[in-house]
Amino acid sequence: MILEVLPELMKNDGVVAIATLGEEGPHMVNTWTAYLKMSEDGRLLIPAGYMHKTEANVAYNPDVVITLASSKVKGLHGPGAGCLIRGKAKFITSGPEFDLLKERFAWLRATMAVTIESATQTW
Repeated sequence: MILEVLPELMKNDGVVAIATLGEEGPHMVNTWTAYLKMSEDGRLLIPAGYMHKTEANVAYNPDVVITLASSKVKGLHGPGAGCLIRGKAKFITSGPEFDLLKERFAWLRATMAVTIESATQTW
């Protein structure tokens, strides 16, 4: 399920928050909306430079909650749009989806691929 606003958010400056849950409890990490890419099959691809704790949590529990927003995208009630994504994540260290992001980000060590289970525009 891809929201119409999601590609627009990914083209504009904004913040992405990624929440995972591991053995030691919840963990949050951030990245930029412009870093995100959609795979041909509709998965959200996120470059991982560090994200070691996130990767460990995903190995323990693949469920992720992601929010992203940009003040530059028209939202439901005026300027600014955001969305909430729930899905299952896995880290990829080789193959076409890894290579796709490695071309853009020399610092990439892995690609976090998220299969979107639900996506809701929140504002």
